[in-house]
Amino acid sequence: MDIAEEVEENSSVKQVALTVPVTDDPTIPALTFRMWVLGTLSCVALSFLNQFFYYRKEPLSVSSLSAQIAVVPLGHLMAKYITVRIFFKGTRYQFTLNPGPFNIKEHVLITIFANSGAGSVYAIHIVNVVKVFYKKSISFPIALIIVFTTQVLGFGWAGMFRRFLVDPAAMWWPANLVQVSLFRALHEKDKRKKGGMTRTQFFMIVLLSSFAYYILPGYLFPMLTSLSWVCWVFPKSVLAHQLGSGMSGLGIGAISLDWSATAYLSSPLANPWFATANIAVGFALIMYIITPIAYWFNFYKAKNFPIFSKGLFTTSGQDYDISSIVNKNFQIDLPAYESSGPLHLSTQFAMSYGVGFATLSATLVHVCLFHGREIMEQAKSAFKEKKMDIHTRLMTKYKQVPEWWFVCILIVTVAVTIFSCEYFNTQLQLRWWGVLFACGIAFFFTLPIGIIAATTNQAPGLNIITEYVIGLIIPGQPVANICFKTYGYISMTQALTFLQDFKLGHYMKIPPRAMFMAQVVGTVIAAIVYLGTAWWLIETVPNFCNTKLLPSDSPWTCPADHVFYDASVIWGLIGPRRIFGDLGTYSGINWFFLVGAIAPVLVWLAHKRYPAQKWIRLIHMPVLMGATASMPPATAINYTSYVTIGFLSGFVVYRYRQDWWRRHNYLLSGALDAGLAFMGVALYFFLNSNGVSLDWWGSNLDGCPLATCPTAKGIEIEGCPVF
Repeated sequence: MDIAEEVEENSSVKQVALTVPVTDDPTIPALTFRMWVLGTLSCVALSFLNQFFYYRKEPLSVSSLSAQIAVVPLGHLMAKYITVRIFFKGTRYQFTLNPGPFNIKEHVLITIFANSGAGSVYAIHIVNVVKVFYKKSISFPIALIIVFTTQVLGFGWAGMFRRFLVDPAAMWWPANLVQVSLFRALHEKDKRKKGGMTRTQFFMIVLLSSFAYYILPGYLFPMLTSLSWVCWVFPKSVLAHQLGSGMSGLGIGAISLDWSATAYLSSPLANPWFATANIAVGFALIMYIITPIAYWFNFYKAKNFPIFSKGLFTTSGQDYDISSIVNKNFQIDLPAYESSGPLHLSTQFAMSYGVGFATLSATLVHVCLFHGREIMEQAKSAFKEKKMDIHTRLMTKYKQVPEWWFVCILIVTVAVTIFSCEYFNTQLQLRWWGVLFACGIAFFFTLPIGIIAATTNQAPGLNIITEYVIGLIIPGQPVANICFKTYGYISMTQALTFLQDFKLGHYMKIPPRAMFMAQVVGTVIAAIVYLGTAWWLIETVPNFCNTKLLPSDSPWTCPADHVFYDASVIWGLIGPRRIFGDLGTYSGINWFFLVGAIAPVLVWLAHKRYPAQKWIRLIHMPVLMGATASMPPATAINYTSYVTIGFLSGFVVYRYRQDWWRRHNYLLSGALDAGLAFMGVALYFFLNSNGVSLDWWGSNLDGCPLATCPTAKGIEIEGCPVF
């Protein structure tokens, strides 16, 4: 069968047809003893490592791909040596610890377990900010309840959206194809062509190469993360450093030879090219046009501050002393704030909020215009017999998870959350109506943002709009703000994570009820380990996250927590009205809401006017406008390297070497991730934790010390020239 026939019969999405198998054996056991043991171990290990490394200056994310690889030899060993005895033989309760060879379905479920520990638990930011930055108390039981409920809440309505975001072939979730490709390479027999290599051999070679190479940017030569050569040519020019710095500037000409920097946002090899192209255009528009214009025309006194920084500043360019404006009731001290003066942001930080506004409105309008009819048709056909693709048809052999299971989880979680917020109101500051409001926002946006995530591998966040809304309703209460944001934002994100896992199980033909069990148990285990690790570090590391008191080579700088803290000050403590409203400096930023609403309409009109021009429909305004949503803490070098590799893979190789792309692209992504993760863990435990370090010019991550300097006349900052 040639490729064209394969695509037509298998899937309407070419990448899926090239990657996902179209066969199934329902007799293969999935819920095995091996699965529970290895799944639990994988979940615990990844949860600990990801939380442990999350606080680093350059955070290291250990993906589930690492566990996906590591459990294979363990699974085969267990299959070889564990007893095959059948317990309670002849009864309805009979079972065996060893049902036969280690198989692909139990391997998938182990990976679903591991996925629960991959990434981060957003609610832990609340714990860090309250205990470390505001230096207030929060008890472990309260923290555990917040973590549990935010992680499980989205699961409640994820099941309701399966018919929209899992069953349709068009909802293909690109990131899943990396894991599908790896599963096939590890379990299917692959004939080696003469002069070539099997997929497994290719994977192992890349993994070992990635493992060996990461010792350079990870330890010996950290400057490989961002080779900002413009700063070297002009070592005393503030302008050159602002333009050329990959870490604290616009990143013009900066080069990264570090996969951890390239894959910081996500693997560019897993992204469809049209999405990467939209990110490239959005990044260039925001970083190379809007931000420089705003800075050099001195909008909002921009030259008093760095062009790119996550910090908060006074009018004179000094760091804002937040502790001076917090009263004993953990609310804003208005006389102290008026005495200190208004809070200011760097140009790029202010623009990031603007594009966040635009992304939100663009998401709603784009989905209504381009997917509204599909949503309506899917809703009408939800209770009727409908046409199924081959993967959905194969899944009809298995018992589905009843929707009432998800509804019960939702009701119980909401009830526990409301009780906690009311009972511990002095610490959480959020009332019952705030919980219901946050849930309503998350539920409303799950479908439109889910459609974008399922087709582009990009998911606009709700963090900005949730903190904006609650900041207007109850200003001056930072904990209420960050709790509302977490319940409104991360519950939607968790729902999308669950749906993406559902789709992985859909592709690999995993019984839905087995998937449900693995997801729920994995989420609970991960929540406990994540919080326990964070609590341990906060209590044991001196000056944790305090960049002013920590040694210069300390890894515990917590960049993401600093951004979360800044947001709590902006939206919660001071409130959006005093920053983006009628009492604030940045009220003009609100016009971005209108820009975001208009932009998809223009694309839609152009598509209707010129329907033959297929490329017009590929202009995806939510992705384009939300390109820099991760900045800060992400930096310019993360984007420039991401786009470069995405272009080479998604456009050049996919177009001109499609056979190679089909066999190796996703394997390459997984091998690079896994090799980096293994070496990163080894470097920390064998060198960094023992105080073994190097100090030479190659140890400087960027080499652009003047990039953070202001350029306004008379502003004096230590280490910077005065203009």
